[in-house]
Amino acid sequence: MDAEDRLIGVLPVHFSNTLTPNVHIHQFPLLTRPLQVPPSAAASGKRIKARVKRGVRRLEVHVPVDTRPEVWNTERSKDLGRARVEDDKEKNQELSKMKQREGEEPRLTEVRLRSEQIPHVGAYVLGVVRDGRLYLHPISETHQLRPTLTYMDILSRKSRRNRGAGSDDESDDGPPPDPDEPTPAPAPKKEKKVVGEAKEVQVSVRKSGDDRSVQFQGGLTAVRREMLTIIHNEEDEMWEDYEFCDGETPESNDTFESIFSRNTEELECKTDMTTVLKEIHGV
Repeated sequence: MDAEDRLIGVLPVHFSNTLTPNVHIHQFPLLTRPLQVPPSAAASGKRIKARVKRGVRRLEVHVPVDTRPEVWNTERSKDLGRARVEDDKEKNQELSKMKQREGEEPRLTEVRLRSEQIPHVGAYVLGVVRDGRLYLHPISETHQLRPTLTYMDILSRKSRRNRGAGSDDESDDGPPPDPDEPTPAPAPKKEKKVVGEAKEVQVSVRKSGDDRSVQFQGGLTAVRREMLTIIHNEEDEMWEDYEFCDGETPESNDTFESIFSRNTEELECKTDMTTVLKEIHGV
């Protein structure tokens, strides 16, 4: 543009941190509809539930499934429900507090969305324009939530065990031999290769042209131990149940109103433009 940019408007900026560190961004990359209870589940009084593991910053949101016959297989849900119960026991998860009726089989009744924390690059803030003013509030964490299907591993293991157990009885050896044909010679036996004993290897990395070297004691074994420790620590931590409030509930509206600053005190900026420009990467 040849002409200079024209100033259109000025918005006073209000900053508040009253809800810090409880303002997060929750993203649902695989969700194709709003996060809400399906009509069929809402008609039976089911609600969305949530739980948190503070130590590892893990969040789960449990959404009831759509049980309409045209989109849901009831018999399949029983197999998946049994697998989920076993998966919860293996991972030391707290089982559902809802008691089943006598003789009733467990069923898959909800989709669990599990979070993965996304690291921030810079400072993230929530901005809302209201009545000609811009209200800002810092965002502490960002999480992406996707469906967790770890109970499918239980079904896979069962399927492999069943195939292994029935391999001798169900193996297909082909049609019976013709009595008029000569008996074929037996196939030569294959010699078994002797496999050496697995040994742990220590790796030493030395940079070319440099006397300094980096030692990796234990190789991948140490990395594997560290990963297992993190997994076990997460499984040992107990879940904290949270009440999930939809965006239109009174609790959500009250929380939303609390991000707007009521303080009219003016803040004095002590940072000059040179410092601001130096903090911008790539400038």
